Amino acid sequence: MIEMRHVSKRYGAVEAVRDLSFCAPKGQIVGLLGQNGAGKTTTLNMLTGYFPPTSGQVLVDGQDMLRHPRPCKRAIGYLPERPPLYDEMTTEEYLRFVCRLKEVARGDISAHVGEILALCGLSEVRSRVLGHLSKGYRQRVGVAQALCGNPPAVVLDEPTVGLDPRQVVEIRALIRELGKTHTVIFSSHMLPEIQQLCQRVVILHRGRLVREADMTELTDTGDVVRLRATIAMGERLLLPALKGLNCVQRVKVLPTQDAALTEVLLECRTACNDRGDPQTQLFRLLCGLDAPLRMLTQQRDTLEDVFLRATADEDVPPDGGR
Repeated sequence: MIEMRHVSKRYGAVEAVRDLSFCAPKGQIVGLLGQNGAGKTTTLNMLTGYFPPTSGQVLVDGQDMLRHPRPCKRAIGYLPERPPLYDEMTTEEYLRFVCRLKEVARGDISAHVGEILALCGLSEVRSRVLGHLSKGYRQRVGVAQALCGNPPAVVLDEPTVGLDPRQVVEIRALIRELGKTHTVIFSSHMLPEIQQLCQRVVILHRGRLVREADMTELTDTGDVVRLRATIAMGERLLLPALKGLNCVQRVKVLPTQDAALTEVLLECRTACNDRGDPQTQLFRLLCGLDAPLRMLTQQRDTLEDVFLRATADEDVPPDGGR
């Protein structure tokens, strides 16, 4: 649905985005991640046609944004980090105004605005002046204006920033609902939020793409498994035995309050010849040592783990991407 091909953006001597290529397929929620200054907002501004790229192409449903700006922009609804609201208007007046800007047929505006008000949970404040609404409702109105004209794609820049916990849950539920019928791209600093909502993730660092993958692929550890175990044996005797297991690549001792227990994180190969899987090898070892196993869990990568590894090379310089 939306694709960037080798896109770069310069501001004088500063290259905010460099040779960026990624795709947001139809019907997916795609999360855009990056540290402050990684180039997220610049990328969203180019996706929506607000800024032209210095080089490269932005394609919307196969059409080039620079060559066909009108149909491309019509296909995308955009919520910037600060919703573009007119505080003297009521909610319904404002959405009608946006519909006229987006060239919705005059006879269809009333029904269209009614549908958007219902979808975004704004029916009860349709006659309220925008300047009197809470931040949560204002953010909902921002999402609502992005839906005017029924664009197939919606781009949201930090849609939950500054909201209280209940409002965050409500906006997340709205994004999840939009994902059923729209292509959604949104940026967020809240990694659990991205992991909950997105089918695909794009990670930027210093203006470059460092990872792009489906969420399941991103957090798949492949042929390595991490086991967290609490074992009733002292560290001095236990560690040499654990390190001697055929499958174990790395052992990390974790802090524990009970001196009679040792808690460890084991990084193990899943393919370790004919001696069984890592869990089986561990059970056999501990039985032979007469060391009771108090707890064993398998740990998978979180999105935070993936993000920190992908952006671990160095900090973004002060004049980095916007």
